[in-house]
Amino acid sequence: MGRVREPGEKMANTVIGSSIVIDGEISGEEAIVVQGTVKGRIAISENLYLENSSALEADVEANTIEVSGSVTGNLSAQTRVILKADAKMIGDVRSPRIEIADGAIFKGQIDMDVER
Repeated sequence: MGRVREPGEKMANTVIGSSIVIDGEISGEEAIVVQGTVKGRIAISENLYLENSSALEADVEANTIEVSGSVTGNLSAQTRVILKADAKMIGDVRSPRIEIADGAIFKGQIDMDVER
């Protein structure tokens, strides 16, 4: 909600609702919106959107990762990681581009020395 999509950007077909808790591994080739809790690992080839209500205790690999919720774990993105103003993250980020909005909380290391 409230997210502005870039022209040509796909909507996510998969939404993990705010009352859902997943403990395990998620993999696939579709974009995902997380509103609930995921513990474990996420590896997708498309974009991952973590909404305000999301709580992630996982390592993530995705094309672009947009965080508005809470993350404990490492994020690895092929294109970019975006930490919105209400994001709270503890972990490392590996991505050729990173955006950290004013107000976001981040504790970890950033590695931007990756192939584009």
